[in-house]
This record gives sequence, structure tokens and C-alpha cells, in this order.
Amino acid sequence: MQKTDLPERPDWRDEAERLGFTFADMHGEPYWDETSAYRFTLSEVEDRIEDPSTELHAMCREAVAQIVTSQELMERLAIPEAHRDLVAESWQRGDPELYGRFDLAYDGKGDAKLLEYNADTPTSLYESASFQWAWLEGQLERGVLPEGCDQFNGIHEALVARFGEIFEPGTDVHFSAAAGNPEDYSTVECLGWAAREAGLGAQYTDLEQIAISTEAQFLDDEDRVIGALFKLFPWEDLLRGDYAEYIAGSGCRMIEPPWKALVSNKGLLPVLWQMFEGHPNLLPAFFESDVRDALSGAGAPAPSVADAFGRARDLLTHGHVTKPIFSREGAGVRIMQNGTALEISPDGDYGEHPRIVQAYAPLPVFDGFRPVIGAWIVGETCVGMGLRDDASRITRDLSRFKPHYIQD
Repeated sequence: MQKTDLPERPDWRDEAERLGFTFADMHGEPYWDETSAYRFTLSEVEDRIEDPSTELHAMCREAVAQIVTSQELMERLAIPEAHRDLVAESWQRGDPELYGRFDLAYDGKGDAKLLEYNADTPTSLYESASFQWAWLEGQLERGVLPEGCDQFNGIHEALVARFGEIFEPGTDVHFSAAAGNPEDYSTVECLGWAAREAGLGAQYTDLEQIAISTEAQFLDDEDRVIGALFKLFPWEDLLRGDYAEYIAGSGCRMIEPPWKALVSNKGLLPVLWQMFEGHPNLLPAFFESDVRDALSGAGAPAPSVADAFGRARDLLTHGHVTKPIFSREGAGVRIMQNGTALEISPDGDYGEHPRIVQAYAPLPVFDGFRPVIGAWIVGETCVGMGLRDDASRITRDLSRFKPHYIQD
């Protein structure tokens, strides 16, 4: 893994404007940044990113199978009691999933470490699946990259195939995101392209325009019944919103399905560690309340949790991260090392949620920036990746998207 300086394509901004990539700059700062790129070997990608991510996803599914049988775990993951059956039955029916993105810490030397799983509403899809592929083709054509360079990027093709597996040909699928958010819109438009290519109908409706009919069905902005909906809106909010009571009886097929509320939740991380303690791609992780109990001796956690905490205590003491079980763009993340706060991100809207404690895996530093690898899962398989890097230890909304290439 190396970071290499490369000349920008002279026409890339014109191309971005033509393609509707309107957020290539955000808040007066570059978001898409091709002044450099990350280079990987094929074996790095296959052995350190692709195969481990596919395995991690299978482990997540095992965790879901355990969580849905446990009211205690449902409560710890803050699934509203009124909707726990909705979540559990979604899993038991085998409701199909579409996609997700693991955030991994990887320095080119050891094993990639799972930081969290964006399994419900992951963005940066357009940049990963489309624009960075156009970058690779353009740099190959100009001779900036030597012939034979490749990219780990089968995301679009995998999405087309997955839509074909989930839906019958000709099915109309609605795609919805918050109005006025170009990044979110690019995600649902990217998915809509894949759906159309799979032979499906694809309609767009702003989230704010979705209504409920007198028959308790979801309606789009033209009062058409929504039979299948991809919603770029997190389950933790949907299950607490005004429409939650209508979901089960609406007849609307949701993508992502309700059980994804369990894997998009950072409470998944302690469950994974309890089930797969010592796995090379996992970091020790615990519910914060269990850590407090184990340290105080009061209200002690279950013996298995206490034993695992004892084994991980040194790691957590020397460096740990606390995170709300729900948050976006690094909100509420606190990095501690040897009793000192290295970095704290404001809580934003997430300060009231329960928290987890996870061992700290410092991100590598390249030219003052710290990259996080986003490993994309479609269906149950890792099919591509995208990188964001940030000057901060916590990857936030001002991070830069960096293209990558494979060269042995």
C-alpha cells in the first residue's frame, strides 16, 4: 500500500459537472481529490481486503441470527420493543439485503481491522462505483498509469446482478432520499441506474413527499402505491418515527430490510467480539456499561463478558475509542490513549444513545492524511473498495475521497 502523487486529468471538473457530480467540492474544500492515489498489490487486495470482508459479512449474519433470539441483545441494541418482531421476522423470512460498506483500518502491513459496518445507508457509492473507474480509464488512456493497472471495482456490475436476484423483471422500485442533499441523491441515482440495467422500473421520490393512504399503504409524490422501496433513511430513525406503525402492514418491500437495523448498529461490534474473540480482523469491543461494571465491580457483567474484558483490558487502557451505537460522519467518537483524549468529535444528534468501547487501531498516516478503506459488500460478497482520507484521526464529513489502483 503506497500513496503516489499523480497529475490530475485536465478535464475532470468538466466531466464531474456533466455527470452531475455536484459535490466534488464541499464546504469550500475538495472532496474528490485525484492529486494522488493509493496503490495496492493484487495480493493485498485479495488477501487483506476482499476475502476478509466477505468473511466479516458472514460473521455479521451469524451475529444477527443470535441477536434476533435474544430480547436482551435487542434491548442493548436499542431496538424499540414494539418493533422487535418486525426485525426478527424479517430475518426469519430471509428478506434479501442489497449492499453495505465496511470501514477498515489497514496500513499495508498487518491485518485490516473492522472499525464499523455501514450496512443500512452507506453513501460514497457513486464515487466508488463510477467516478473512480472513470478516473482509472482516463489515467490509463493518458499514460499516467502504466498498462496493466487495475482497480478493485466490480460494484456496479454486482448491484445489477443483485437487483436481478431480489426482484422479478419489470418490478417498479422506488428510490428515496432527503431533498436537497446531492450526495444522498447521487447514491440513490447510482442504485437506480443499476436497477434499470437489471430490467426493473426505477422511480424517485423525496423522502419528505412519501405519504400514507387511507388503506395504510405508502404513496409517492404522485399518489402511486409504493410496492418496493429503497430508502436512504436509517432504520433507527424510521422505527422511532411517525410511519413506524404502518411498516408491517403496508405491503411495501423495504430495501434494506428491517433486520439490517442490527448490523448498521455499532452495538453489533461487542456482539461480534463475544462470538469471535481474537479474530484477526476484529478489535476488542464491549458495551460501555459492561466496561464500567467490570471496572467498578458493581453490577458485574456476565462472566463470559467479564473474562473477555479482562483479556482485553491492557489494549483498552493503552488506547480505546468510545462511540454511540448510532451516529454518522464520526459524530460522538472519542479517542483516548493512556488516559488522555487524543481527539473528540462533537456528539451532534447522537449524545443520548448508549455507547460502546472499542480498542484503538490508529490509522496509517500518508502525507499528513489518514485513509480509511471502505470495502463494499453486495449481497454477501465483497466486490470493491473506495478510500477516504482525513487529516483528523476521526474520519468526518470533510474527508477526501481518493481513487486507488492495483499494480504489482
